[in-house]
Amino acid sequence: MLNIEHIGIAVKDLMASNTLFSKLLDSFPYKEEYVESEGVKTLFFKTGQTKIELLESTRSDSPVASFIEKRGEGIHHIAFEVADIWAEMARLKSEGFVLLSDEPKKGADNKLICFVHPKSANGVLIELCQEIQTPE
Repeated sequence: MLNIEHIGIAVKDLMASNTLFSKLLDSFPYKEEYVESEGVKTLFFKTGQTKIELLESTRSDSPVASFIEKRGEGIHHIAFEVADIWAEMARLKSEGFVLLSDEPKKGADNKLICFVHPKSANGVLIELCQEIQTPE
């Protein structure tokens, strides 16, 4: 794992949270994106080297909707950048971690992603992220 890529925060109202975090971080989001596979709309902020991703559910059966229903708004996941998501997934499986998918999928911010089940990581949902390389 290379570094913390971002911290994901589940929110009920993306626009209200945009106002709050814009004031808190004294900056505006650099990207808004809809991620159909996860059923979320996202906003990304960057302060220094740190990225904050706000996540609002777009459907009642999404993982973020379920998270908010059970726990309320708050930190949803910590994402780590990896050089080779396939190799990191294999390594984590061999170490006994439970992954939420067998293959990476397209996530927000031009990333391939895979989640590690929180039950195998002391209750923390971990996301692996690898930049999608585009042919030059």
